[in-house]
Amino acid sequence: MSQADVKGRGELRAAQPPQPATRRTTFYGTLFRNELHTTFRRWRTLALLAVLAAVPILVGIAVKIETGDDSRSSPSGSGPAFISQITNNGLFLVFTALAATLPFFLPMSIGVIAGDAIAGEANAGTLRYLLVAPAGRTRLLLTKYATVMTFCLVATLVVALSALTVGAVLFPLGDLTTISGTRIPFTEGLGRALLIALVVAASLTGVAALGLFVSTLTNSGIAAMATTVGLLITVQILDQIPQLHALQPYFFSHYWLSFADLMREPVYWDDLVKNLGLQALYAAVFGSAAWARFTAKDITA
Repeated sequence: MSQADVKGRGELRAAQPPQPATRRTTFYGTLFRNELHTTFRRWRTLALLAVLAAVPILVGIAVKIETGDDSRSSPSGSGPAFISQITNNGLFLVFTALAATLPFFLPMSIGVIAGDAIAGEANAGTLRYLLVAPAGRTRLLLTKYATVMTFCLVATLVVALSALTVGAVLFPLGDLTTISGTRIPFTEGLGRALLIALVVAASLTGVAALGLFVSTLTNSGIAAMATTVGLLITVQILDQIPQLHALQPYFFSHYWLSFADLMREPVYWDDLVKNLGLQALYAAVFGSAAWARFTAKDITA
């Protein structure tokens, strides 16, 4: 081969567009955007978000009606946390709505979305077409999990924003009195409300990983969703049985309401750290199980 030929081949390779990591990143970003678009345009997803947004409205109206007569007021300690303070400050409706939706409505919604992530694609016959694209099973699974976690964050913020709007319309806003009895400015209270919403979203990472794992076990989206929600209900029932107190700290729902410690002065971090650590453990265990199952699964649909 002549020197001119070698030079020509070198120039040809130089002229060809390289295949940098940025191109792969762009592809995976497009895949993630498509997953988000597909998830959030479904009527089921919109219905779930509508139900979550309606919970703070119903709670706010109920408290307003109950306290409309000065002779009647919400008893201290009744209902979800902070409910007795809503009439004094509408921002407490955010905390109350999150406490009311976290035990069932929020995790149920996450279970539906996560359970349908893989099984729904298999049931619709689109899963193997997704794998034809140069994404690979691992990256597709990570994209699905990222989409579910995005829904976690969006769902939590929908509850918080709905509660904040209703609280501002129906009740006064101002400085907050923490659980410890100290006063903090409204802006700081708003920041803590945002932090609480983020902690609540993070508290659902275990449920998301569990639902994704269940979704890899079947080709029926309905079966995966029902199984995930059933496991969720079962765990919360077991968490209320006194005889199981030795096991309860290891249930993913045990520390969910620890976000209330963010409304103390100073903040109590012990249960919050335990909650986040437990969610990370569940995400690692069930995420690894989902990866092991999905990468070895025979995709026929």
